[in-house]
Amino acid sequence: MDVTPEAPGPAGSPRAASISLHGIQKRYPNGTEAVRELSLDVRAGELVVLIGPSGCGKSTVLRMINRLIEPTSGRIMLGDEDVTDVDPVRLRRRIGYVIQNVGLFPHQTVRANVATVPGLLRWPKGQTRARVDELLDLVGLDPAQFGGRYPHELSGGQRQRVGVARALAADPVVLLMDEPFSAVDPIVRARLQEEFLRLQAEVRKTIVLVTHDLDEAVRLGDRIAVLSQGGHLEQYDTPAALLGAPATPFVREFVGADRGIRRLVVTPLDRDSLDPLAGDTATDLPTVPLDGSAYDALGVLLTSGRDRLVVTDDGRPVGALTRQRLLDLGRATG
Repeated sequence: MDVTPEAPGPAGSPRAASISLHGIQKRYPNGTEAVRELSLDVRAGELVVLIGPSGCGKSTVLRMINRLIEPTSGRIMLGDEDVTDVDPVRLRRRIGYVIQNVGLFPHQTVRANVATVPGLLRWPKGQTRARVDELLDLVGLDPAQFGGRYPHELSGGQRQRVGVARALAADPVVLLMDEPFSAVDPIVRARLQEEFLRLQAEVRKTIVLVTHDLDEAVRLGDRIAVLSQGGHLEQYDTPAALLGAPATPFVREFVGADRGIRRLVVTPLDRDSLDPLAGDTATDLPTVPLDGSAYDALGVLLTSGRDRLVVTDDGRPVGALTRQRLLDLGRATG
């Protein structure tokens, strides 16, 4: 399968292709309808999160994209090509896939695990070795230190990094991730999410990620698709819009009563939202940088016990924010 890249990134960066789901449906022989008439567009280079309650079909959608599950009806386009017209084995070699428990081969080294798909594609050994070293570096694992280790010699977070490196090894046009960080503890999960955002900023893959964790969806997603039973699309929007203006009662209940606080995480500070300084200086009030978020500002206020702070740009005061103003930002359009 040869998919023309639609979102070229920096020189040497991997390719990316759009994904379009057109009325896809999955009905099982017993009559169970896991997904009903779902249509969704994912732009090339975009990270889209599928979220919803258990049994809403989000993992089924993911597996239909790479044809681990065949759709009953509808079309799935990768770029301008229908995936149902492509040999499924060749298709899967062009799509990276990361699952919850990683699925590394226990009797192969880290280097051999990452080289799996390049080996199937019969890449030259020198090219494969260079690609493995490049990717291990990219995910924060020194190839000289970790390349010869076996999965049981790694921590859970390190194994998950190897899984991501393996999924990226053959330069896939799409990366599918099914609950990729849920098997590790919360501290490691937060670090992995941070590293993953850094990685995505470099490779700009088209990514569809399934999670049950709303905080993870808000932190990682460019857009979030909220699904209800039967794969029904309740809302498809940016994190800020989703939290600020739930489109249906289902979404309002799903994002919860504390959606205003979550919304602050994805609400940037901007000069238009600031109050005049009115004599305030950075020396007598706590400060937060302009490139921070409203959530960062609220954290500073709560930690300091103050009701007002100064926002700075390159160390220079540019305005002020009160606790009430930040709370209003969280409630805006909510």
